[in-house]
Amino acid sequence: MNKNTIKPLLLAIVSAYAAQAMIAKADSLNLDKVEVYSTTPLKGIGVPLHKVPANIQMANPAAINNQTGVSIADYMNNNMQGVTVTELGGNPWQPEINFRGYSASSLLGNPQGLSTYIDGVRVNEPFGDVTSWDKIPNFAIGDMQLVPGSNPLYGLNTLGGAIAIQTKNGRDHQGLAVEAEMGSWGRKRGLVEFGGVSKDGSVDYMIGYQHISEDGWRKYSPSHVNQLFAKTGWQSETSKLELTYIGADNRLIGNGLTPQFLLSGDNDQIHTRPDATNNYSHFLALNGSHWLSNDTMLSGNVYYKKSNRRTVNGDGYEGSFEDVGGVSTLDGYPGITCTQAADDCEVIGSVSNRTHTSQNTYGATGQATFNQDFLGKENQFVIGAGYDYSLIRFKQSEQINLSSDSESIDDGDINGTTGSDTVFDPTRAPVLEGDGALGKRQTVGLTGKQYTARLFANDTLSLNEFWHLNAGASWNFTRVDNVDTLRGSPSAANGFNSLTARDSYTRLNPTIGMTYTPIKQLTMYASYSESSRAPTAIELGCSNPASPCLLPAALADDPPLNQVVAKTYEFGGRGQLTDNVFWNAGVYHAMNHDDIQFTAANTQTGAGYFKNVGRTKRQGLDLGLNGVIESFKWSASYSFVHATYDNDVEFVNGSNATGVNSDGVYTARSGDRIPAIPQHQLKLRGQYAMTPSWNVGANVVGYSNQFVYGNENNGHQSNSADCNGGDDCATGRGKLSGYFIVNLDTQYNFGNGWKLFAKATNIFDKDYYIAGRLAESLFDASGTFGSESKVLSLLPGAPRAAWLGFRYEFGAKPSLASYDRD
Repeated sequence: MNKNTIKPLLLAIVSAYAAQAMIAKADSLNLDKVEVYSTTPLKGIGVPLHKVPANIQMANPAAINNQTGVSIADYMNNNMQGVTVTELGGNPWQPEINFRGYSASSLLGNPQGLSTYIDGVRVNEPFGDVTSWDKIPNFAIGDMQLVPGSNPLYGLNTLGGAIAIQTKNGRDHQGLAVEAEMGSWGRKRGLVEFGGVSKDGSVDYMIGYQHISEDGWRKYSPSHVNQLFAKTGWQSETSKLELTYIGADNRLIGNGLTPQFLLSGDNDQIHTRPDATNNYSHFLALNGSHWLSNDTMLSGNVYYKKSNRRTVNGDGYEGSFEDVGGVSTLDGYPGITCTQAADDCEVIGSVSNRTHTSQNTYGATGQATFNQDFLGKENQFVIGAGYDYSLIRFKQSEQINLSSDSESIDDGDINGTTGSDTVFDPTRAPVLEGDGALGKRQTVGLTGKQYTARLFANDTLSLNEFWHLNAGASWNFTRVDNVDTLRGSPSAANGFNSLTARDSYTRLNPTIGMTYTPIKQLTMYASYSESSRAPTAIELGCSNPASPCLLPAALADDPPLNQVVAKTYEFGGRGQLTDNVFWNAGVYHAMNHDDIQFTAANTQTGAGYFKNVGRTKRQGLDLGLNGVIESFKWSASYSFVHATYDNDVEFVNGSNATGVNSDGVYTARSGDRIPAIPQHQLKLRGQYAMTPSWNVGANVVGYSNQFVYGNENNGHQSNSADCNGGDDCATGRGKLSGYFIVNLDTQYNFGNGWKLFAKATNIFDKDYYIAGRLAESLFDASGTFGSESKVLSLLPGAPRAAWLGFRYEFGAKPSLASYDRD
């Protein structure tokens, strides 16, 4: 964002403040969304929202289930400022949530920049810091907060923000309820939940189970989701305990990016298959709090997480040869040799890549909150500590079938195989039998241990009734200890190619902010914060450009990486224009130092490596307005996100037109936009109560254009003369067009516990694309294997769809899906 853009934005915000100051009504600020805010992920005494130097966005169960979607990600995409959601894996339960240019993704390889918490426990998985959204049941969410900025009190990976979820309990959601839904793409969903309280009121309990199955709107993309949630709590006048369990057993198939020519006129087509993920997990957390006095609280938690993840990916294969004792040998297969120089040997085929990732994580966090005056002024001081330990076991294997159509096999240069006539079946799944089948081979074995310790403190001091100072810091220590279980420790026998290594990282991250509340209807704030993210085991094991890896990862010995440090400035405000109209506005500037990104080294196989790319910058603004006019509730928001590289970064992608004459090497310059982040977002929501029992709502969501992966320098030109029809570079565009989507929802309360709801998405059946990449394919436009070309691969957005469902609450007790119009 240049200076000419910032100045009018600041002028507009200051003008809003000036107009706001003229409103002198004595009515209190409407804080229906949240009355107090906990300054750390653990529940504490909390501070009033007008003392918080940030725009905290909220969601509650009624709002989430009142709209279209299968997860919290859908609600955030439709309603929350600065948020975009991309199903880069091609599956609605494997989204990437992007907030202000920072992501919380289910997919390894995407740079992670948001931390995610459930009941005070960080659930980013240690192997890649990913967030597995399919393991978070939407029906279990009690409330959710989206905290912006590099807030160090939310721990590692809070580079751009944090998503803090609190699960519901039986005290607030009593009774038995069943829910069913079905509709487009063969989706069938069933939910049963039950909550209650003991006779003496000291114990509450909650349990729920949800099953979802669907065929998917693209070919060969069925999914099955099973989620179990249980919670029990005990409380007295001074103490409280809550035990939460979440279990998941999901099989997800998401066929992602597909060459543009295969999508022509038929967006449900796929490239290769299967792309299957099995997630099996347990989450157990015990939270407790105790009041030592009326102004002093102790709180903390202990937890255990177990995650098993298995993946199967069918892909095209392009082999590489290396010189072994003067003989060109296929990498990993000493029995396959070539009579030509290694660089002149070429084989293609199909491959089935399989991974198994096991993660066990234990941890504990405790804090003390003192809500006591300091020097005669209102003050809240929080101090705490936390420790986490993770044990990771990772294995990867491959099974290759070489094609007889390979150039070097056809020329008679390959010894050890004649290749197979068929390597893909008509559905484009690998055929793993034939003369070219090489058998299953383990490529990676890794055991990793990760230790994290942190100390944190925060203080909120009211200098007077108008000015409030907030300051804090977090000291983090992380050690990553990797052991190569396949090749052993570095030695001459393995060419000193080993994953065994140990790296440690430590940093003190500060935060400071100020709020000014001249009247109850207006709050202005400014803040500065820093946060960091230590490289994960997968990033440390895949950072050697000479040994690129597949994702999840064919790991190799690698140079060390620096931890990422984010520094964020923010200025904004929020308030009340009238009794029923509320607003917020803010500008921010965030700089990542030593940012880590995955860089492609082979556009056909997807192989690449992680590296520190220097500085990347995100800056922009958020504007929001919402209100109620009798029976009509509405909201509107606009976000500008300018995400760019802040120094020159070298990339390799043979499909980028600017790299044709430099072996695929090109440079992203300072100011070039980071791919997959639209600059402009517009979100509109309206809901009208036709009768006291019948609500109708609509969402309009619009995004501007975005650059595709592989076009980091923003310089790829469509149908460039240098591309030679796709032989030398991709002929497709390097940028995706913007789009608008309209969704509808309605709910009708029949009374006596019966409720009917319906949802429709993309009602105008808009054709659009949500992600893209400059890549390669071994298929032609007819789907026939053997024709290698450089292509633009796209991820199409879902077509028009609709679902109908009902809910029955026995005894009509208040519960999760109470579809109120507020």
